[in-house]
Amino acid sequence: MHTAESYVIFGPGVTLNKFIPALSDETSPKFLYKYESQQTGDSVFVFVFEEQKKVTNESQCLTLVVESSEKSIKLALMPSGGRTGFRGGSSDGEPPIYDRVKDFILDFTKRFGLTIQEIKQEEVSEEEEENQ
Repeated sequence: MHTAESYVIFGPGVTLNKFIPALSDETSPKFLYKYESQQTGDSVFVFVFEEQKKVTNESQCLTLVVESSEKSIKLALMPSGGRTGFRGGSSDGEPPIYDRVKDFILDFTKRFGLTIQEIKQEEVSEEEEENQ
């Protein structure tokens, strides 16, 4: 079962170059890793977000992999974590980190007139997963 969502953002290079700094400033990741290819000039960023809610005994993590080139940005959002233990608490009303990051991505693309496309992952049957 795949829980990751993938997107591709197309637009002018000048605007695409503003995406990574804006994402980092607005969402405040816990960890940020960067790799830049000397040959092609493409960059790969790995954002790791972690959020703990003591009221609901919940820990949520989000890994966001961003592959940036001059013509496009590929995004892969991979959430993990969730509630553990007694579920009697109520949340504090703030949306989870996954929703905040995804909303930022969609808002940024809309605000700057960029084109965003979701990449549908093929369904893998349980038998194929067991064989791998």
